[in-house]
Amino acid sequence: MTMLRGFLVLVLFFILGESMRMLLALPVSGGVLGMVVITFTLMVKGSVSDDLASASQGLISVLVLLIMPGVVGVFFTADQFSGQWLAVAAALLVGTFLSVLTTLLLMKLVTARGEQHRE
Repeated sequence: MTMLRGFLVLVLFFILGESMRMLLALPVSGGVLGMVVITFTLMVKGSVSDDLASASQGLISVLVLLIMPGVVGVFFTADQFSGQWLAVAAALLVGTFLSVLTTLLLMKLVTARGEQHRE
């Protein structure tokens, strides 16, 4: 039952994100908007419930399966990128670098704040 409540919370935030996308005509996926809203909600709340943590851990274990449809879609539309592989490769490299850099900076910030609270 714990995991079911956690999935319900995740689905509700996904639906909220989809609703925002449709109402505001935003060019962003509803799932991404839902993730942003749940992130801010958890930041304000200051903690994650056991239900949500349990459901999230279950999803993390099958993360590859959640990413697979996008990868398959790119595979079947590869001919559209035939003349643009340099731009795609550059975007992937720059995006990966920025992602790693952002993660590093956020981890340093979170670690520093955690050490300040312990003192």
